[in-house]
Amino acid sequence: MPVDHYENFPVASIILPAHLRGPIETIYRFARSADDIADSEDLPSEFKRDRLTFFRSELKKIECDEPTLTPLFSELGGLIVRHELPISLFFQLLDAFERDLTVHRYENFNQLQDYCAHSANPIGRLLLHLFGHTNEEYFKWSDSICTSLQIINFLQDIKDDYDLGRIYLPKDEMDSFGVTENHIKHRTFDVNWLNFMSFQLERARQYLHDGTELYKKLPGRMGIEIKTIVKSGLQVLTKLDASRGNVFVTNHQINPLDLIKILYQTTFRP
Repeated sequence: MPVDHYENFPVASIILPAHLRGPIETIYRFARSADDIADSEDLPSEFKRDRLTFFRSELKKIECDEPTLTPLFSELGGLIVRHELPISLFFQLLDAFERDLTVHRYENFNQLQDYCAHSANPIGRLLLHLFGHTNEEYFKWSDSICTSLQIINFLQDIKDDYDLGRIYLPKDEMDSFGVTENHIKHRTFDVNWLNFMSFQLERARQYLHDGTELYKKLPGRMGIEIKTIVKSGLQVLTKLDASRGNVFVTNHQINPLDLIKILYQTTFRP
């Protein structure tokens, strides 16, 4: 899928049946478009709010079976009807992007986890609806994977997010490890930062492991797709571990060699 943004984790990959790739790309375009608005450094705050309000109004039109004003939402509306997707999940995604306009710090992990429940978990649940597997146990495993992937992205993007005025790290945990905003501002890598990041990485890894049962239960290519996503997340965690959590100077993006490792892990490892 061609996008203008680097992504560590596969989206609508060729592993999936063709009839699923198009719907996933549409869902991704919706999420990516709204996220880009919230993250833009060039758009005025009021304009961002207005654009996200417009997105919300388009979703409400779909909910009320009224014609939408843009091709994206027209396509999205048809997709929601054909696949009986819960529109509430799209509203949850929009909640997270709107939150980014006003909430720039997180006091504890519970707050951050709630953000993940809106910004990431709905994507996994939408995939499961497309796959036709919607029991609560599957949702629980999916939420665990999606939360982990969101946390991993937060850890990779600490510098970039700080430049946008945001810190997606629990403040109480920063305090307990002796880490302050100055560590990020001045790119300080010391033993406090190392220990703090080690704790964050281990939690993200545990969330991924807690969700692995999902790809074991999903049949065929759907299970392989989810397994590939999980192995991609684990590979990024391996790279972060290798740098001892030094996100200030090290590139942790997936490269061609990593892709080979991910393919091997997906094919030959449980």
